[in-house]
Amino acid sequence: MSRARPADLEGWLAYLETLHPRVIAMGLARVGEVLARMGIALDGPVITVAGTNGKGSTVAMIEAMLRCAGYRTGRYMSPHLSRYNERVAIGGVPVDDATLVDVFHAVEDARVAVDPPTPLTYFEFGTLAAFAVFARAKLDAVVLEVGLGGRLDAVNVVDPHVAVLTSVDLDHQDLLGPTREDIGREKAHVFRAGRAAVCGDPDPPASVIEHARAIGAHLCRIGIDYGAAAEGTQWRYFGPGGARYGLPMPALRGGYQLGNAATAIAALAFLRDVLAVPAGAVRDGLARVELPGRFQVLPGRPTVVLDVAHNPHAARAFAEALGTMGYHPRTTAVFGMLADKDVDGVIAAVGSRIDRWYVATLPGPRGASVDALQARLGAAGVAAQAIRAFPDIATAYRAAVDAATETDRIVVFGSFLTVAAAMAARR
Repeated sequence: MSRARPADLEGWLAYLETLHPRVIAMGLARVGEVLARMGIALDGPVITVAGTNGKGSTVAMIEAMLRCAGYRTGRYMSPHLSRYNERVAIGGVPVDDATLVDVFHAVEDARVAVDPPTPLTYFEFGTLAAFAVFARAKLDAVVLEVGLGGRLDAVNVVDPHVAVLTSVDLDHQDLLGPTREDIGREKAHVFRAGRAAVCGDPDPPASVIEHARAIGAHLCRIGIDYGAAAEGTQWRYFGPGGARYGLPMPALRGGYQLGNAATAIAALAFLRDVLAVPAGAVRDGLARVELPGRFQVLPGRPTVVLDVAHNPHAARAFAEALGTMGYHPRTTAVFGMLADKDVDGVIAAVGSRIDRWYVATLPGPRGASVDALQARLGAAGVAAQAIRAFPDIATAYRAAVDAATETDRIVVFGSFLTVAAAMAARR
């Protein structure tokens, strides 16, 4: 007997969590089968962006420049911060609940068209739903963010016209392999034969270069084939498509964003014959791009910085960006992480910037307990009196604000869930 279908988006999202026994079950066979039954195809060029860190920022910049050039875009990103709708956007605007519910029905129709129905994970189902939205919208271009890895990620069921690999570092080793070489090999499988593969990692694993060469992808590397040079309050791009001078610093903060911006420009350069992006659109896109939770400095006092950094590579970049800010007599961290992440590595990367730690357990079975976080901080040499425990991130955030002076700084990081909870606490 078939199950009754949900009536609203909240119900659908709960339903999706029941369709596969595992949260993550990597592979393209199930997604490919359902996509074929749906009979949909994406209009316009597809740009797929993979990477350990920086892929969300790069997607946002690519999409912003395309929109400023007058193109109708589709954007798929994950995870979301506040609402699921953030994952799927048309022209920079998240789609509404009714649209998502409609395409969820379409995916479910195709999923149950065989007996037994094809099991799909939450992410796989949502990815197919995004494709259905984009297929109906008659777009000029689609920008896709890989969820995890590359080779077996659901996004990789679609062949990109340009593939981007922003960075390769240690994360998800249980699924992608224990070394950068293993992880790089998995991520490099978003490359396609005869097409551009833009690599924003200045020191990519040999496996990335070898895979590009083996399949005949046109590898374009930062620092060799393209790059960025800061020039005062502006910067210069050089690489495919020719040099661009007098560019504004990206609206996304952090010196590391120059590399992401250059990678975005290089990726678009390979599509210039079909999607010309004039200099004015590049400048406007860089100046207008928005992406909450990426070194986001909130208005007002005390200074509050939100960052979704959840692995050592991202935490090092976060710490470096914190070091470029003005003087603050005291910095308080509002901190929560998932237990399966490298908690010790993140603490080591950021610890020198923090005076006090306000820690809390994140919701769900993967959340590192507050006791575990306290223990890891203690093992890293943080004094017990510099650590306070709270029942949840919202309470920790409010306590940090209450205890801060106008000249202090509060930094919220460790997970998308941490940033989302603090953002919700502000409302």
